[in-house]
Formats: sequence, structure tokens, C-alpha cells
Amino acid sequence: MKRVIVIGCPGSGKTTFAVKLHRITGLPLYHLDAIWHRPDKTNIPRAEFDRKLQEIFATDRWIIDGNYARTLELRLRECDTVFFFDLPTELCLQGVRERLGKRRHDLPWIEEAFDPEFEEFIQDFPKHTLPKLYELMEQYRGEKELHSFKSRAEGEEYLKALHGGCHEIDPI
Repeated sequence: MKRVIVIGCPGSGKTTFAVKLHRITGLPLYHLDAIWHRPDKTNIPRAEFDRKLQEIFATDRWIIDGNYARTLELRLRECDTVFFFDLPTELCLQGVRERLGKRRHDLPWIEEAFDPEFEEFIQDFPKHTLPKLYELMEQYRGEKELHSFKSRAEGEEYLKALHGGCHEIDPI
């Protein structure tokens, strides 16, 4: 495990897992949201985003946290390990609600309210995005180390086992 992607619906726990995995493995961690979003809530140009991804790929070791469907297959080709958070929509919505008003590792600002378009994206995730994720996961089965978690607890158990059975991984 040297080149890792962490994917799944927003609010599923990807970033929390990625930070803890980084602390255990020492692999450099990159948050796609932190790359894409500027502090003024605008986005960098796609070409710049793609260039930054290529810079990450040029290194031997990394964790990339985030979906960004446009570049997902590219990241799947480049990685050796995938962690896929496949949680129910309501848990993902709850995850986003719980992080409102809190500083995050992956955004240059604090979300104060649940953006209605973002909420709709999460509600539509099972219909619009999840089928493509399942298709890509199946396509790369056998080529990549694939881990699919149906709960955040499954991700925590994986990290605990990786960490030598220690019960507590430093909270983020």
C-alpha cells in the first residue's frame, strides 16, 4: 500500500479515515477539496487541478482523499489501493450536518450551513454516482487492493488492525 485513494459519498467519513490512515502509514495525504477550492470559495481551473494531480502521481507514495468523478478513473489507474465508503445516504447527510461550523482538514473555510445543492448531490449520489463507482470498482477488481466499508465502524476496525490492534488512533 503506497498509492491510495479514499472514495465515497460526501459525509461518509472519507477524510477522517484518510487522516488516520496518513498518521498510521506516514503516506503523504492530499485532499482534493483542498486542491480544488480557493479560500474565497472559488475553484482553481481544471487544467491546474489536473496538473496538481499529475504532480502527486509523479511521486511514489500518497493518499488522495475525495471523489471528483471527472478524474476518478485516472486516480484508479494510478493507485494500488482503494478504500471505498459505501454508506447509506442518511448517514452521509448526518455526517455533513455534524461537521457544519467546524474547521476541517480538507476545506480552506468553515461551512456554516448545509448548501441545498450539495444536499441534493448527496441525496442523488446513489442514483447518479454510485452506479459508476460500482462499475469502476468491478473493472479494477483483481488489479487493485480494494476495501469497501458499509459503515464507519468497519473503517475504524481496519485502521485498528493496521495499527497493530491499538484501540485508539489519535483523533483528528
